[in-house]
Amino acid sequence: MTTDSPERTIEVTLTNQLGYERVAMACSESFAKIFGLAPKRIEDLKTVVAEAAINAMQHGNKGRKDARVTVFMNFKDDAVNVWVVDEGDGIKHLPPKPDIERIMDNLDPPIGFGVFLIKELSDQVEFNATINGDHAVRMSIKM
Repeated sequence: MTTDSPERTIEVTLTNQLGYERVAMACSESFAKIFGLAPKRIEDLKTVVAEAAINAMQHGNKGRKDARVTVFMNFKDDAVNVWVVDEGDGIKHLPPKPDIERIMDNLDPPIGFGVFLIKELSDQVEFNATINGDHAVRMSIKM
């Protein structure tokens, strides 16, 4: 990945194991604080990074222990931009919008809830973005 300003860019490579999304969350929080992102927007950023990383681990990499998830972040044009890259083939079909009440009442499984959160909390999102031929989800959180 190339950016205009290397000092405004970080890259974190995660082991493909649930729980490691917390590393990406902590990194995104620290990175956003450097640029003065508002606390509420930092919480949104942490949520979308975690959800995208979990989806990458479970669905993109299909739980393979030898796979990796890479998170790139940069600050440009008053926004934190994030790419979560996995070793999968991309999203064939986005899940339908979940029925949150049914999920909360344990009537439906939480399928599609992560994608829903990513769409709701990001200012811009692109599923099936690519970086060097790898699949990525690209998200942007504006100041």
